[in-house]
Amino acid sequence: MSQELDCLSRRFTAGRLSRREFLGRAAALGLSATFANSLIAGAAMAQMPKRGGILKAGLSGGAATDTLDPAKALEAISFFNKCWGEYLVALTADGELENRLAEEIGSSKDAKVWTFKIRQGVEFHNGKTVTAEDVVATLERHSDKESKSGAQGILAGIESLKADGHDVVVTLKQPNAELPYLMQDYHLVIQPNGGKDNPAEGISAGPYKVAVNQPGVRHGGERFANFWQSDKMGFADQVEVIIINDPTARVSALQAGQVHMISSVDPKVVDLIKRVPNLKVETASGSGHYVFNMFCDTAPFDNQDLRMALKLAVDRQELVDKILRGYGTVGNDFPTSASQPLFPEGIEQRAFDPDKAKFHYQKSGHSGPIPLRVSEVGFPGAVDAAQLFQQSAAKGGIAIEVKRVPGDGYWSEIWNKQPFCASNWGPRPTQGMMYSTTYRSTAPWNDTHFFNERFDKLLNEALGELDKDKRKNLYREMAIIVRDEGGTIIPMFYQSIDAISDKVGGYVGRVGSLMNSYALTQCWLEA
Repeated sequence: MSQELDCLSRRFTAGRLSRREFLGRAAALGLSATFANSLIAGAAMAQMPKRGGILKAGLSGGAATDTLDPAKALEAISFFNKCWGEYLVALTADGELENRLAEEIGSSKDAKVWTFKIRQGVEFHNGKTVTAEDVVATLERHSDKESKSGAQGILAGIESLKADGHDVVVTLKQPNAELPYLMQDYHLVIQPNGGKDNPAEGISAGPYKVAVNQPGVRHGGERFANFWQSDKMGFADQVEVIIINDPTARVSALQAGQVHMISSVDPKVVDLIKRVPNLKVETASGSGHYVFNMFCDTAPFDNQDLRMALKLAVDRQELVDKILRGYGTVGNDFPTSASQPLFPEGIEQRAFDPDKAKFHYQKSGHSGPIPLRVSEVGFPGAVDAAQLFQQSAAKGGIAIEVKRVPGDGYWSEIWNKQPFCASNWGPRPTQGMMYSTTYRSTAPWNDTHFFNERFDKLLNEALGELDKDKRKNLYREMAIIVRDEGGTIIPMFYQSIDAISDKVGGYVGRVGSLMNSYALTQCWLEA
């Protein structure tokens, strides 16, 4: 109970829970109103936001090819985008939607026409006022196939967009009950004229203005004096993202005080960090998962028996035990977890079976080593995981050749370029969003080249189905298709593991690493 109380107190003082919500949840834990109010008073005094200083984060996944264009954001740059970018909506620590630039959201009864009322008086970093036209232009750009935006897949159902005064009206080709959740996708930074003029300029309406942009090295922002919600975000004078791709170097930088927080902590060093007096570890469960991707349209992975052989050749529990050190659960080759709504129960858990793996491998007709490209940037422990995969696959007569590649440029040169590699996917609030982003045939980030007409049809039906039980059944059928026919091996769902200095105040545990990338904007320096 003490951990739950601590979490509640921090959420309240960080402005993520109202007083009423705090008291209600405290009562549910069996606390009296008097005691709960005393907790509020004590927590507020201990965690009052402080302004000033330079708050720094050490992150992996940065590369010299990074760009501030939100459409192309990956890993570390997507984290920095949440420092300078502003969105229509955001997710709260409880996974609910919070209105940002969208002051109100409404829809037609069939969820086919959605209206977003745009907040008035919000200023871009260049001094211009955010308008409904800017929002329309943003959604137009990211839904355009030529933009190659990572959000194109989730916006594929838009039929038309228009600005009507202060409202943005989105008409869909078919109903989508999950549309508001899609708008919090980290690519959809609202920019002047939608970023059509210069998307990499780094102009939006977030709490920080871009001051430093050295791709693959560091990114920095200075507090935006006219930020519309400065009482809740943007406490540090400056924020800085330092690219440290090596996991050991990240921990060393945190211990030395060069940064105040790091993400993607390797589970094998968690206990060591916990023993350092001025550091603490923060974990959160969710739908984030580590994967080995196979291109379904590229030999030898265009053979379904070979793909099945590799799926059966993974000892998932061994990876959870040895790579995650228990900070996660086994995966089942479809990308949704029990943390998401409408999770499809009752699908048989795939287990390590070298005999069946050998059967499918021999049936595929393939022979010779299969190259698997990995880097620690792919996910923490990816190299060790690949070597364990190599050993378990050998028991089924399958030879995997582990090729360790440099971390710099991994996301531009290896992921979605090479036919078999390690990767990871962060948490998504809904199954529809996850499937639309990376499994729809037309999605730019379809990183297994999975093209399945039946799946696409089911996805369209699910997104338009307002009956939750029927939508759940559709998601279940989709999960089975991906599990049995797709090119994704999902051996494990991970807990995000961050490490932070005791100089950081306002840290609130939430799904996604470093507070779903909002730690720099919502935390502060205590000293």
